[in-house]
Amino acid sequence: MIDRWIAEATECDFKAALEVRKPKSWLKSVSAFANGIGGTLFFGIDNDKNLIGLADAQADAEAISRLIKERITPVPNFILTPERERGKDLLILIVYTGRTTPYYYKADGVMEAYIRIGSESVSAPNYVLNQLILKGMNRNYDEIASEYDFKDYAFSKLRERYKVWTGNSIEDKLFDSFEIKDGSGKLTNAGALLADDSPVRHSRLFCTRWNGLDKSGGMVDALDSAEYSGSLIILLNEGAGFVKRNMKTSWKKTANSRIEMPDYCERSVFEALVNALIHRDYLILGSEVHIDIYDDRLTIYSPGGMADGTLIQERDISSISSTRRNPILADIFGRLGYMERQGSGFKKITEAYHAAYNYRAELEPKFYSDAASFQVTLYNLNYGISEKMLIEPEKVAVDEEKVLIMPENLSIQNVIDGLNATKSTKGKARSLFSQMKFDGIFGRNDIMQITGISITAAGNLLNNLKKAGLIEAVSGYGKGKYKFIEPKE
Repeated sequence: MIDRWIAEATECDFKAALEVRKPKSWLKSVSAFANGIGGTLFFGIDNDKNLIGLADAQADAEAISRLIKERITPVPNFILTPERERGKDLLILIVYTGRTTPYYYKADGVMEAYIRIGSESVSAPNYVLNQLILKGMNRNYDEIASEYDFKDYAFSKLRERYKVWTGNSIEDKLFDSFEIKDGSGKLTNAGALLADDSPVRHSRLFCTRWNGLDKSGGMVDALDSAEYSGSLIILLNEGAGFVKRNMKTSWKKTANSRIEMPDYCERSVFEALVNALIHRDYLILGSEVHIDIYDDRLTIYSPGGMADGTLIQERDISSISSTRRNPILADIFGRLGYMERQGSGFKKITEAYHAAYNYRAELEPKFYSDAASFQVTLYNLNYGISEKMLIEPEKVAVDEEKVLIMPENLSIQNVIDGLNATKSTKGKARSLFSQMKFDGIFGRNDIMQITGISITAAGNLLNNLKKAGLIEAVSGYGKGKYKFIEPKE
């Protein structure tokens, strides 16, 4: 029974006995659980999970309830359950995640809020306390009005991208509906982050191409570096451009053409960078988004852990639901075609790698987070591959088309082959299908990211695919979204 309780606990602490004279030893965990994702305290079990038992469980239960109500403010939602295991009495205290954060420990002349870091309950740093205050107010950082006047800032990058993506110009009233400014003419924090000359000085992007496998490269530490500031749109474009100019594309000749093999999947880099800029914690001052490129990998770091307080390395990437720290920014980037509102970024990062010709299992993208940071590691797909493997065509007895489209999908390959289009366009269509398959949702921007073609060429490719009956429009994902369908016989 107890093993089941422990296994099902999200977070847990063990107490061999109830500390009544020094209750802070366990009440700080009550505060931390209520401020986080909830948790469970087991009284009568030591840290090694040995069953000790309580001498007077009834008196301890009364003390626990009393001390929580006296010393935790506001009082969190909790359930205290007695259990008997192998003839010994235990108490199980379940503390639920709270809505009226922060939950303070208030006694001994102090008032402190606690959070969980690993298996410990520690005093919340100022930026986390600010997060908890906003959460308790049911507010988000990006919706709060800033001190800056809307009339003093330009949004040319936002206007330009909106025009390219939607075909329409931004009307002034959209700045209100997008929550870029408030009713008094002040920029929201989201608006301040999207202004061409963003006044949010800690919203910057640092990019470095290091010489070697770490930051101690020898005589020459860095081969390239740059620092970018301004609109998030500028940071996104410049960051993607920095990676592109610091990566190489190998190629392998086939009987009919050649297979291009870039060091990194540009779509994966793009998705990881979007996530870093949109979901970072802007309450953490003195820290920026970083792109670090090494010989064998690149990492994208952003301030702030998972918005729901969990650790990404302990989660199933394929089943993570969308929890948005900055929902206004996420919504605007969705409207600009930079991301989807369904929160599929992690999936896209891994799927693009899996679809790469030179992908190997050991190159699986890695995700790591803690309370204050998030990092994505993308491995160089060509690192460690000898030049001989790349330039000897006789070693490659495979047709490029069959690499991109598997035999079970030969019907769609045949239709692509019959398109009234150039050989290059047909190749782009095969590349698109190889990544999207039948369940992927895509638009012009996705085609541009996957194939590297212009917005006009992407539109022409869509028209070719629609005429051939290979794609159909889908709703619920924004304007101009499609998916592949089985060709009709």
